[in-house]
Amino acid sequence: MEQHTRRERPLPSPAHQIETDDRTALVCKPRTKGGNSDLPSAGFNVINSIIGSGIIGLPYSMKQAGFPLGILLLVGVAYITVGPDNLLTYRQVIILCITIIFTLPMSLYRDIAKLAKVSFISLILTTVILVIVMIRTTTLGPLVPKTESAWIFAKSNAIQAIGVMSFAFVCHHNSFLIYGSLEEPTLSNWSRITHVSVSLALFISVLFAVCGYVTFTGYTEGDIFENYCRDDDLATFGRFCYGVTIILTFPIECFVTREVIANVFFSGTLTTILHVAVTVIVVAVATSISLVYDCLGIVLELNGILSATPLVFIIPTACYLKLSEERWNHSDNLISGLILTVGVLVMTVGFVMTILHPQECSHGKEMFYCFPHNASLYNSTLPPF
Repeated sequence: MEQHTRRERPLPSPAHQIETDDRTALVCKPRTKGGNSDLPSAGFNVINSIIGSGIIGLPYSMKQAGFPLGILLLVGVAYITVGPDNLLTYRQVIILCITIIFTLPMSLYRDIAKLAKVSFISLILTTVILVIVMIRTTTLGPLVPKTESAWIFAKSNAIQAIGVMSFAFVCHHNSFLIYGSLEEPTLSNWSRITHVSVSLALFISVLFAVCGYVTFTGYTEGDIFENYCRDDDLATFGRFCYGVTIILTFPIECFVTREVIANVFFSGTLTTILHVAVTVIVVAVATSISLVYDCLGIVLELNGILSATPLVFIIPTACYLKLSEERWNHSDNLISGLILTVGVLVMTVGFVMTILHPQECSHGKEMFYCFPHNASLYNSTLPPF
């Protein structure tokens, strides 16, 4: 019943209906009779519109790009201009192209310090995304009806939420590599870095979570960008920024995975051939999963429950208890034991709840509040009066 309510679109008012009808008539006026152009005539018009004044600059474009690459780029641009029937409109093709052109080359670096500038760019883009979400809280939020249980204190799916939050904050697997990349790897420097970094990440995360939820409340999807309307230009730019941040973040995760594989199977060192081979395999496995599945919510939940929870709660405390020389009832051991118990509980119960009650996924469907006469409102960067 709730799902049905979410997808229903309210009927527009007569004034809005007239406005919509007029707009539709201007854009796609129904025609009962064909025009006067035959196929060759229409083709001549299209060719003339393409080969116009811009053709004079094409030789210079060959100079700028390099002749062989220039030819390939010219063919590529022409292919993209064919419109919606080309392969580049398919999600899988876009993922493959981006992975091969950007993600794989950055993942092949051997020194994680070289990704510092990339990480800084990713942080800037994350800030841009946060600003976009905050803007849409004021411009789109008033148009989205609030659900009845929007402000209830606690819900039964809180354990699944812990998994998603743990996934958002997990950084333990990167710690050794980042610590080793410091010019002065001291405990005081590392402590300063971790406290400042986690505090800043918490500030950004709280703002993002609050603004996103306040905008959509009970209609919030696992991927917040699924909630925004397709022709929302600002949200589309946010989607682009998020895609770039994923491209820039993946190489760091690839570093860790490759390091673990090297330590477990190759005594900590990889030859150049093995380095490339392991990197390609890791990237290929991750890309394959993204090609066959497009529902982000359940992926975040499962990753949080099965990966992040052990890394955050279970493994560190278990190692501490194993190495501790104090008795089990010592205060430090009691705290570690409590965290370990909570981690095991969250992992077990969260996994069962995720399987029994999987998160709904829109699979790219338009939300019910994205009806045409709101376009002028949510494409404004200022709150509607």
